[in-house]
Amino acid sequence: MNLAAFPASIGTPAAFPGHEMPLNPSSAFSRSASALLRRSLRASLRSISPMASAAAPTSAPAAAAAKATEQRPVQVAKRLEKFKTTIFTQMSMLAIKHGAINLGQGFPNFDGPDFVKEAAIQAINAGKNQYARGFGVPELNSAIAERFLKDSGLQVDPDKEVTVTSGCTEAIAATILGLINPGDEVILFAPFYDSYEATLSMAGANVKAITLRAPDFAVPLEELKAAVSKNTKAIMINTPHNPTGKMFTREELEFIATLCKENDVLLFSDEVYDKLAFEADHISMASLPGMYERTVTMNSLGKTFSLTGWKIGWAIAPPHLTWGLRQAHSFLTFATCTPMQAAAAAALRAPDSYYEELRRDYSAKKAILLEGLKSAGFIAHPSSGTYFIMVDHTPFGFDNDIEFCEYLICEVGVVAIPPSVFYLNPEEGKNLVRFTFCKDEDTLRAAVERMKTKLRKK
Repeated sequence: MNLAAFPASIGTPAAFPGHEMPLNPSSAFSRSASALLRRSLRASLRSISPMASAAAPTSAPAAAAAKATEQRPVQVAKRLEKFKTTIFTQMSMLAIKHGAINLGQGFPNFDGPDFVKEAAIQAINAGKNQYARGFGVPELNSAIAERFLKDSGLQVDPDKEVTVTSGCTEAIAATILGLINPGDEVILFAPFYDSYEATLSMAGANVKAITLRAPDFAVPLEELKAAVSKNTKAIMINTPHNPTGKMFTREELEFIATLCKENDVLLFSDEVYDKLAFEADHISMASLPGMYERTVTMNSLGKTFSLTGWKIGWAIAPPHLTWGLRQAHSFLTFATCTPMQAAAAAALRAPDSYYEELRRDYSAKKAILLEGLKSAGFIAHPSSGTYFIMVDHTPFGFDNDIEFCEYLICEVGVVAIPPSVFYLNPEEGKNLVRFTFCKDEDTLRAAVERMKTKLRKK
């Protein structure tokens, strides 16, 4: 498939990551929604597949072999069966066909800072191209520890408590696979990042979900307290929160911390959007009294420096938790890209002015999209952090988020994400749609104009 031939508004090959959130086929809503998109996708694939114009096999044996291959069922381990149908791939294929502007997937359509890219080039030219130390090159581990001290007030040992990973997704996987046993119970907050449930499934964990509900997506404290049991091994949080844009309040974090300490529960904290906090200061869970000893803090370079393709992440934890996650890391990737680690160290030592400018730029982008969505007729929910905005699409009369997003792509020419796929029970998210504003301002304005001009009630 020649991606270079597609409209620039689609994005790049980065628009097709392999870790997107799959559709849960276990519910009736998911099955019907998946069938809806499969019907559209079949038509789309026929028109855009590079095989569509290829010559048919010229010999009968070749044709028979091709047919036999097509008829073979896909194979997947039982622990991953529910994750094999990926709605994001389907949406992306429809987007390609219709030349839609991609406000769906969370990757910038602009490049990261020159000083970081130059540091990578210098590292490559300096011969830093062989395997790195398994848990990170010393200069990056030190830079992570320095940044963590500045942000949280916690001093950590860069060699014993910092582990560099191939993106935060690997930090999540190493933490779960290294510290969670089959049958352990882990509590998530729905909607949640796709990697959480899939990796917990690979670990054989039992997943409980506490739903954050619109409009403010507040934590239902008593419901959470009732969910903690003698089998609960860990609670996993993401603040600022993808996909809602919520920032967990100090009261909520302190309540969760108390539950963890009273019940001897671990806390896994995904903080990749910590520098995209617009209306309040980010609070790292590990910084609360008594929490560092039971917390794994996970972060990455990609969101803050617009370098998502580099996949540089890390986990910070006390030595007794670092041991387990490093064991898993050793057999997942062993080591992370060496020259990019050198560049990441330079990035993390950027002056505070970089982060201030980052927030200013994203605040301006957020304002463009937020006002545009409201003008187009959506009910927009508050977003205090990340580069996502959740809206209610029901004013347009569609039955669910997947049907609406298909319409949005095919008839309006804009891509959004149907967040029902981020819930254990997809019904809970069927009235919502997620947009991202990590795009240049011209792209955001163009998408807003399309929606204001073309959106119609069903």
